[in-house]
Amino acid sequence: MGMDYYNILKVNRNATLEDLKKSYRRLARTWHPDKNPTGGAEAEAKFKQITEAYEVLSDPKKRAVYDRYGEEGLKGMPPPGSQSRTSAAAGSSGPSNFQYNPSDPDDFFAEFMASNKPYSFDQERKRFQPRSQWTAGNTRGEASSASHKESSTSTSQLEKPPAIEKTLLCTLEELYNGTKRKMKITRNVANTDGKVEIETEVLPVEVLPGWKKGTKITFPNKGDRLSGQLPQDLTFVIDLKPHDVYLLEGNNLVATQVIPLVDALAGTTIHLKTLDGRNLPIRVEEVVRPGHEIVLANEGWPIRKEPGKKGNLKIKFDVTFPTRLSSSQRAAIRQIMGG
Repeated sequence: MGMDYYNILKVNRNATLEDLKKSYRRLARTWHPDKNPTGGAEAEAKFKQITEAYEVLSDPKKRAVYDRYGEEGLKGMPPPGSQSRTSAAAGSSGPSNFQYNPSDPDDFFAEFMASNKPYSFDQERKRFQPRSQWTAGNTRGEASSASHKESSTSTSQLEKPPAIEKTLLCTLEELYNGTKRKMKITRNVANTDGKVEIETEVLPVEVLPGWKKGTKITFPNKGDRLSGQLPQDLTFVIDLKPHDVYLLEGNNLVATQVIPLVDALAGTTIHLKTLDGRNLPIRVEEVVRPGHEIVLANEGWPIRKEPGKKGNLKIKFDVTFPTRLSSSQRAAIRQIMGG
């Protein structure tokens, strides 16, 4: 039995191209081996299936063959219960003449991301290398294959210089909520005469919720373009501005609250402004001792691999003591505390 491509992509049989794109983008990001390092062989196999399903269903011709003959017919094999493979292959019509071979999943995903957005994420591209267990195929015909080999030969002599890295400084709020930036960049470009000119471009940079310091956003071929070498990639590296209230530790947010001794003993309510602008009242009822913490679940940092889930918010306390007490205050304290 062949694979059910519609079920793999979690769409119905009437799905539009836009439906397929949305589902493929979501599932491929979830199962890509670079984004799912703990998944191992299972993640690779799942990612391969998802990519193959989208490649077929997004192409009207392949989809028509698949809907009629299934996976076996699509790949040149007779459907179950039909004539033998030998006689089917010898015929002048039928699915066996289609000869579809799946593309390399990594290469297909890279092309998909590049065609749908002007940039690609470094986490998803930094290990885009053909995997020996995946057989790359050409779906564009022999003529395309020949021209591709020719162009590969002509560019194989050129070196790809390392990417230019630029720092993208973000606030904690921007990384928590996500933001869109327009970054003006300049690059050196060699013209046909060999003269180097400066070129300017504005790049749209989308920062996704839950990214952290060190995350890289790569724009392929947007760096310098000099003679004798391939165009440089341009990479923005996220850096973080210090925050007045919160500190990020893993997926947890940590806030330190200064309270007076009387509140530490008698209780109080503190108010925190969350990174998405909410007022968060927190009742302190226990006696605050040195090292005391309040932990609120799901009020921490958005976890990229688990949409809708967040880490914890930890509230630590710093208790301030009065600098001096009057004799009457001392007496009152002793009486109340039973000293």
